[in-house]
Amino acid sequence: MADAERPFTRPRPVRTRRGRQAEAARNDLVVLAAAREVFATMGADAPVAAVAERAGVGIGSLYRRYGSKDDLLRHLCLLAMRQSIEAAEAALEVADPWAALAGFVRASVAAGTGSLGPLAGAIESTPEMWQASRRGRELLGQLVSRARTAGVVRADVTPLDVAHLIELFGRLGPADAAARGEQESIRQRLLAVALDGLRAGQAFGPLPEPAPSVAYYEGRWAKS
Repeated sequence: MADAERPFTRPRPVRTRRGRQAEAARNDLVVLAAAREVFATMGADAPVAAVAERAGVGIGSLYRRYGSKDDLLRHLCLLAMRQSIEAAEAALEVADPWAALAGFVRASVAAGTGSLGPLAGAIESTPEMWQASRRGRELLGQLVSRARTAGVVRADVTPLDVAHLIELFGRLGPADAAARGEQESIRQRLLAVALDGLRAGQAFGPLPEPAPSVAYYEGRWAKS
């Protein structure tokens, strides 16, 4: 066919690398949100198919992107820790020490930061994961230390107390659609009770000893 006779075809838009990266990042967040719900309710043995179904993506596309279930889970854990780091950094910009710490806890619970806790010991942790975890706890330590110095948090509260508290609320998982509103109301009431328990100046007895240890906190993530 001569050039003059060729039908005109509109050139396909070229997706830039930046565009592909942005799309991949958005997809990661969708999968992460789905994984948080699935693993909070079903535990570490939940199938990847359940995550794919909740995220509305094909399981084949997940495996093409991540290679294996463990690779997917490691990626999601790292992404969740990076979100926690960003939340802690934002909280440290808040002038009021109590508002900063309480806001960080509420934001972490709302995001479901602790919901991947059931994966502890089920996957091999990478150096990058350990680095992110320790950076997050360092920032949380700054939030707690600043609040203790200001006299707004009880003196016997440790950063790991707060980390375990966030994880505990993350494991509540989502309710079915009919009960979701009421469960969220219950979650917020219990969170308010828990936050009040962290505050200084209350007529509470001392916290039971011993305080959570780093060895236990990290040891859970050593795959057996």
